[in-house]
Amino acid sequence: MQSRSSTNGSMLSRAGSTSDTAAARNKLFIENLCREQCDKTFNAATINRLVERGSARPELVEREPTNSGKGQSAPQSVVPPVTRGVDFLAQLRQPMRPSPMQHVSAFSRPQTVPPVPVSVPKRNLWILNSWRDLILYVGTPLLLVPIFALAQARWSAQDIYVFVAAFGAMGHHLPGMIRAYGDRALFERFRWRFIFAPMFLVGTCVAFYWWDLKGIILVVFFWGVWHGMMQTYGFCRIYDAKTGSFAALTRRLDFATCGLWFAAAVLLSPQRMTDTLEAFYSSGGPFISPGLLHIAQQAVLFAAVAVSILFVVNFVRLLGQGSRPNPVKLALLVTSIAFWWYCNNGVANILAGIALFEVFHDVQYLSLVWIYNRNRVEKDSSIGGFMRFVFRRSGSLVGLYIGLVFAYGSLAYFNSRMEIDTIKRVLTGVVAASSLLHFYYDGFIWKVREKATRESLGLTGGTSSSASNEFLPSWVLHGLKWAAVFVIPLGALWLGQVHSLTPETQRESWIVTDLPVGARQHLNYGAALEKAGQFDEAVEQYRIALSFDPTYAKVHYNLAKILMGQSKIDEALEHFAQATRLDPGEAEHRLHYGYALERVGRSD
Repeated sequence: MQSRSSTNGSMLSRAGSTSDTAAARNKLFIENLCREQCDKTFNAATINRLVERGSARPELVEREPTNSGKGQSAPQSVVPPVTRGVDFLAQLRQPMRPSPMQHVSAFSRPQTVPPVPVSVPKRNLWILNSWRDLILYVGTPLLLVPIFALAQARWSAQDIYVFVAAFGAMGHHLPGMIRAYGDRALFERFRWRFIFAPMFLVGTCVAFYWWDLKGIILVVFFWGVWHGMMQTYGFCRIYDAKTGSFAALTRRLDFATCGLWFAAAVLLSPQRMTDTLEAFYSSGGPFISPGLLHIAQQAVLFAAVAVSILFVVNFVRLLGQGSRPNPVKLALLVTSIAFWWYCNNGVANILAGIALFEVFHDVQYLSLVWIYNRNRVEKDSSIGGFMRFVFRRSGSLVGLYIGLVFAYGSLAYFNSRMEIDTIKRVLTGVVAASSLLHFYYDGFIWKVREKATRESLGLTGGTSSSASNEFLPSWVLHGLKWAAVFVIPLGALWLGQVHSLTPETQRESWIVTDLPVGARQHLNYGAALEKAGQFDEAVEQYRIALSFDPTYAKVHYNLAKILMGQSKIDEALEHFAQATRLDPGEAEHRLHYGYALERVGRSD
């Protein structure tokens, strides 16, 4: 018994020694692992708990072999178990069982308390709110058409155009100028553009109008159409950003849809194309055959329809994917493109159409710029002076804002009433330069893809502003763009007009050949023939013009003058009477009508 007892004691001693050695190794291993993984030393109590957790797992306990012969299992060893092959890194990853008090240790789960459900914010589809967006941005054409119908009952299309072109078209240039020269950060970023561009454009425009070079008219016209199209496209980008849509395909389809429909409306407008071809041929441009013009018109129209179909398909695809594109953008595109088409092709007088769309454009622009500049002033403390004063959050300052716009536009109105030819040419050049500066500045100070612009418009998401990766310096690329869209075209038109030997009658006949349908081009051709002394041919063109538009007062007046010279008094009196009735505000019509009545002895 004593021998067995001593034997058991030695076995227990060896087992205990083995157990102590294994535990010591485990402690050392865990401590080193903790230092390596967590860069900190844990206290002994924590290490002991880890060892106990690792050794207490049943699959890691060393057991005595069973006695299968007797059908009984041998009693388990009372020796503290020795761990073999313990994955201590996995042990570290396993969480400690939290106590009822939610004790959190270094090895607890990152979050033991259930998170509070976060409510999903409701989508905001509007820039301002529903009714303001509908009035200022989307449904504005529906309000303008009846207003203009009432205005035309009181004023002529020429008077409406002069008023809108002055106080609207030129007046709305001012807010962009205020931001360009009042936003210190923006001015520092584009300092040299803001300094040299005005001097260059004013000098160029005044020179072209001084020498009556028509090329500047074409450049201003094309830049203006591009500017109007880009504003519509910009609103599409804003409404997409309101719903978090920044897909490249959607952006490209928006751009193509706007660009092609704006171009198609101009190409298919006889009145617009009459003015465009007249400026082009006056600048020495070559004759464009009617067949080529027809192909261009049909090609652009076909492309516009095709892109519109792709746009609708993409819109439906996004709906099917659950992306839910902004329906307000779709409504904006429909109303803007339809209204642009109506203003170019659906009005009797193109001046009224230009004025109509200009008001729509100005209302959109002025309201959005007001919101943008007000947010900039509130968020950027570096903006001070006049810009901070004007764009404070105050209802009374809205009146000041509109007053400043009208004051700036009064320069164009004063120019329209100027009788001194020299001063008129200079002022016309200044007005044209203001338009080009407006188009130019808006091309880079309102980019929605830039983070600062999105923040001031209350937009989130998208890509932040980043440095460009072009292979050329930015100033070189900018200069190349200027050369491509301004210097080279304007220089070519200038050289063409200076060296052109085409007489006016030939140029006007080209326009009639290209656009045989319409009163305007036949009126211009008749006036050129009358100036050249070809009165019979002029009378023929005037009669063709009246067949397209019997209410054209100027055609009646020009025809009556020739008939008076040919001693066809009765017919001349009839056309003088028509001209006076159709345009009662024109004093020249009444003067010649009175002279004709006096010749036949009628004092009424």
